[in-house]
Amino acid sequence: MFLTISTTGTPELPATDLGFLLHKHPEKAQRFSTAHGTAHVFYPEATAERCTAALLLEVDPVALARRAKGRAKGRGGAPDAALAQYVNDRPYAASSLLSVALGSVFGSALRGVCAARPDRAEAALPLRIEVPAMPARGGADLVRRLFGPLGWSTVEALPVPLDERFPEWGDSRYVRLALEGELRLADALRQLYVLLPVLDDSKHYWVSPDEVDKLLRAGEGWLAGHPEQELITSRYLARRRVLTRQAAERLELVRLAEADDLVVEDVDNAVDESADTEETPVPLAVRRREAILRVLRESGASRVLDLGCGQGQLVQALLKDVRFGEIVGVDVSARALAAAERRLGLGRLGARQAARVSLTQGSLTYTDKRLTGYDAAVLSEVVEHVDPPRLPALEYAVFGSARPGTVIVTTPNVEYNVRWETLPAGRARHGDHRFEWTRAEFRGWASAVAGRHGYTVVFEPVGPDDPEVGPPTQMGVFTRVDGARGGPAPEDARQHEDARPQDRAPEDARGEHTGHSEHTGRTDHTGRTGDGEHTGRTDHTGRTRHTEQKKQAKAA
Repeated sequence: MFLTISTTGTPELPATDLGFLLHKHPEKAQRFSTAHGTAHVFYPEATAERCTAALLLEVDPVALARRAKGRAKGRGGAPDAALAQYVNDRPYAASSLLSVALGSVFGSALRGVCAARPDRAEAALPLRIEVPAMPARGGADLVRRLFGPLGWSTVEALPVPLDERFPEWGDSRYVRLALEGELRLADALRQLYVLLPVLDDSKHYWVSPDEVDKLLRAGEGWLAGHPEQELITSRYLARRRVLTRQAAERLELVRLAEADDLVVEDVDNAVDESADTEETPVPLAVRRREAILRVLRESGASRVLDLGCGQGQLVQALLKDVRFGEIVGVDVSARALAAAERRLGLGRLGARQAARVSLTQGSLTYTDKRLTGYDAAVLSEVVEHVDPPRLPALEYAVFGSARPGTVIVTTPNVEYNVRWETLPAGRARHGDHRFEWTRAEFRGWASAVAGRHGYTVVFEPVGPDDPEVGPPTQMGVFTRVDGARGGPAPEDARQHEDARPQDRAPEDARGEHTGHSEHTGRTDHTGRTGDGEHTGRTDHTGRTRHTEQKKQAKAA
């Protein structure tokens, strides 16, 4: 297996700096032992104007065959045919063997570490990378689809004929790859590290759960937004659905964090690992759920969205009532959704019950046409976790774009806080609440929203209605006026719509994205779990497809 990396330079910035970046001296030929042979690094040319580093992986076919013995059929690219372990392309064509050698021999360069030339390590270099023989299951077109969006100005993938003497035989599955462009060396090496085994569609070793971490480290900065992300993830993880699903969840969080200029930890924080986030039997939480269920039943809703489902309490209650034929819970936090999955026991549900519930990951501040067509939507203890400037985006996503027939919104009544003996004066009920409305403020907001988007709204108390300060929770029930059209999207909502990340649900969304935390701590990118009343809600609440819709889409 053979690979070359070339760059050009000037007297001020000589091309031989490539030796510093790769941590391999241009005047030496070096050897490194690998599990399947020997890797050689040498420089065919090394001048200030042009420098080329070559990696030659000399594979021991006997060692490769012996390591394959006893491996379960199909695992890690193990051959199916009896003779395939002795007669194959592994010693000659770039594959996961070369990818592993890249990580081993150029490990520091992959991480972008260079103490001698830190500025050069962070700068884009004019690079040309050539791989003379590379398997490409999908042909030259797939090679261009994978490397084209990554900043390369030229992507050459020339098919290798089966036999030049017999052109009528056609092309083999191999290509000659040449990449040219200005990229950081670390970025280029990480792309090769991931995409070589992806194009081969096979690995020479067993794919374990830690491969997800390897993929995300190597894919940092480019994989989350790649148009072929699903294919790359599936092939790199040997089509293991559980691992592919985990990678998709974590990449979705990366996209959401990048869209709002946050770090992943500030988005995926609905579950506080330092405290027990399971709901305790709080009477107000029970009353809130009962009030929501009553309104949903009275509305005649069958298809219900729980926007900000958290850890799954409301979804669980809805699932127990057969009147609700389709229940969709959505939340941004993968940990909260995993907790909801455990609560609902999705893996143990029968086929009929499982078909009624779908759970997925997403953000409520981004519009999505797949949220349309539902009878009702619930935002229970959500809005107070949203920064006020972002409320118009939430408003338009729910009332202007999705437009369910009924929308139920519950939120704390700040006037009632004086009745909480353990709550210090002037403090909100939860550390992540961006505001808490008085009854007049909530009614003013709700009435304005209803007027802008063609709804009527009525207000109901939840919990004991104190004659002086009102109820602890206030609830607004919005009903869409038939024939009314939604109001125009405010500027903030349009910006979020234009900037929204990919919102495709993972292939197996149910079972990984789960549930609703009834009064259990919603977050708006930065929330933390709170007391027994609010623990685990999120503002990022996207959408999902009905199970049958997903089946139909796959069939199509």
